[in-house]
Amino acid sequence: MDNLTVALDAMSGDFGPRVAVPAALQALTQHPNLHILLVGNPTEIESLLSQKENSKSSDILSRLTIIESTSVITHDAKLSVAIRHSQGSSMRIALELVKSKKAQACVSAGNTGALMGLAKLLIKPLPDIDRPALMAVLPALNQGKTVILDLGANAECDSNMLVQFAVMGSIMAENILGIESPRVALLNIGEEEVKGLDSIRAAAATLRAHHKINYIGYLEGNELLTGKTDVLVCDGFVGNVTLKTVEGLIEIFLSSLRLTITRKSWWMRILGIWLQRRVSKNFGHLDPQQYNGACLLGLQGTVIKSHGSANQKAFVAAIEQAIQSIEKNIPDRIAMSLSLALPKSDNS
Repeated sequence: MDNLTVALDAMSGDFGPRVAVPAALQALTQHPNLHILLVGNPTEIESLLSQKENSKSSDILSRLTIIESTSVITHDAKLSVAIRHSQGSSMRIALELVKSKKAQACVSAGNTGALMGLAKLLIKPLPDIDRPALMAVLPALNQGKTVILDLGANAECDSNMLVQFAVMGSIMAENILGIESPRVALLNIGEEEVKGLDSIRAAAATLRAHHKINYIGYLEGNELLTGKTDVLVCDGFVGNVTLKTVEGLIEIFLSSLRLTITRKSWWMRILGIWLQRRVSKNFGHLDPQQYNGACLLGLQGTVIKSHGSANQKAFVAAIEQAIQSIEKNIPDRIAMSLSLALPKSDNS
C-alpha cells in the first residue's frame, strides 16, 4: 500500500488546532499508510498533542510532522488583502507543500475566497478550465449520491464555466461513484426551457448538443436530495445558499429528535429513542458531518475545503475526501478526460 501525505491547515476555521489536531490523530489511526504535515503554531499544536500522547502509539506520532506557520488568514479578510499578506500563513504554507510535491493534498477550513485565490496562484488550474469549482458528493434518497458544483468558489458564472463544471462533475460521477453515463442537470427556477438566467439557458443549449454528456435538463431546488440526477450544476452563489439551507434544515430536524429524548415524560423519551433509531437507519446518511469536505475541482493538485465550523468528526470526513482523491488520482483523471469531453467551440 503506497504512502499518502496530506498537509493540514491546522490554524484556520472556527476552532483551529482544537479540532485539527485530534482529527489528524484519528485519521492517522484509521490509515496506517497516512502521513500528515500539520501546519500551524508549534506551541499550540504540541500542547494539544501532549494531552493525547499517552493514548497514542509512537507509530502514529512518527507519521505526524509539525510545520511552523506565523500567521492565520481570517475568515473575513478581503481576498486582495489575504493574498497580499499570505506569506507565512498556515493556509499558504499547506498549499505550498502541495505545489512542491511534499504533500499530495491540502485540507483547510479557512477563508474560501483566499483558498481559491491562493490555490489558483500556487497550484494552477488544469488546461481548459477557466476557474476551479467547489464540489461535494451529497447523499440522496434510496442511498444514492449526487455530485453538486459549484458550492461557493465562483459567485458568478458564465455559460462556459457552467459547461466546464458539468463536464468535471460528469467525470467525477463516473470515476468516483462508478456511474456509467451519469445524468447531468442544471439547477434552475423551473423545468421549462425558457426559465432562468441567460447563462443557464446558454449552458443548457451547449449541453443539450454535447454527445458526451448525458444532459437531462433543469432541476429545481426541492429535488436536490431526490436522486433524480447524478450531477447537479449551478453557480457558486446559488450552490452555497442551497447547500447551507439543506444542512440547516437537517440539523434542525436532528436537534428536534435529540430534544425529544431529553423530555421528562417517560413515554416521550421512549418515543424519541425509537424515532432516533428509525431516522438513523433510514436517514443517517444525510447527516452533514458525514459528508463535510468540498473538493476544489479543476486544479492540478488536490485541495479540500472543510466547513469553518466543522467538529472533529466532520474534519476527519474532509481528510477522508483528500485520501480518496489521492487514491483515485482525480486531478490526472480529469486532465486526461477534459480535452476529449469539452466542446471544441468552448476551447477555440
